[in-house]
Amino acid sequence: MNKNPPLRRPFLTMERRNLLVGMLFISPWIIGFLLWTVFPLISSIYYSFTFYDLLRPARWIGLGNYIEIFSRDPEIANVTYNTLYYVLLGVPSGLTTAFLMANLLNMKITGRSIYRAIFFIPAIIPAVVTAMVWGFLLNTQYGAINGTLTSMGIPVIPFLTDPQLAKPSLIMINMWGQGTTIVIFLATLQDVPRSLYEAATVDGANGWQKFWNVTVPMCTPVILYNMIMGLIYAFQDFTMPYLLTGGGPNKATEFFSLHLYRNAFVFLRMGKASAMAWILFMAIVLLTILLFRTSGRWVYYGSGSD
Repeated sequence: MNKNPPLRRPFLTMERRNLLVGMLFISPWIIGFLLWTVFPLISSIYYSFTFYDLLRPARWIGLGNYIEIFSRDPEIANVTYNTLYYVLLGVPSGLTTAFLMANLLNMKITGRSIYRAIFFIPAIIPAVVTAMVWGFLLNTQYGAINGTLTSMGIPVIPFLTDPQLAKPSLIMINMWGQGTTIVIFLATLQDVPRSLYEAATVDGANGWQKFWNVTVPMCTPVILYNMIMGLIYAFQDFTMPYLLTGGGPNKATEFFSLHLYRNAFVFLRMGKASAMAWILFMAIVLLTILLFRTSGRWVYYGSGSD
């Protein structure tokens, strides 16, 4: 009795062929990701344990860079204070401003679409252009704001040249540039069920009670998201302080990102700069984990889960 040999499955099946074609199409991105993301990431870990100044080969020093940052860097205390000041005041103020603006833009008013577009403009303007505009507005000699104040008999306000006002001025600019956050909040507000407001009206709630007991709880998941994104951005903010103040006056705006930049590209301390980058990364990760761990106490999800 003849037995037919078992049929062999072809090596290039349709699934494998589709996989190879797909990998071929995305191979430029994969190569770029490996070269410009993964390799620099791994290299920075290695260089953080070395003394490397771009001029000589890297020399292994173990935890030397980390010890220097925490114990022998005379600027680290001031840099840490400035950064925490900017983060702890800038992020909540930016979120509050964006949330209130989104609530105003969610009202039924004439020209609402135009107002929404205007408030989103700061999000699409390049940071360099924004810095130039605000530098002109806040300048003590020819600035538009101080020019208006002097014409009214009000003394000049040194927004960017006074150590006490420089950080609040940068926070004010950050509050102005919340276009993306406003759009996210606006989309969330439009998704709040109208039945909740109707039920609150039946119970006799006024406008403030509806806002505090309905609007805010329903938006807390997005508030958490925007808070984390704002936290990450604020810790790494570089363009505005670098272009507007350069870390001054009197190092009042010398943030962690600026100090990292100077060590890397001014003093050529690439090893120390790499260590600073990883310290900043770990600080952001720890604060993000802390926010997630505490979010169950104040974030409300429609499903009822924490």
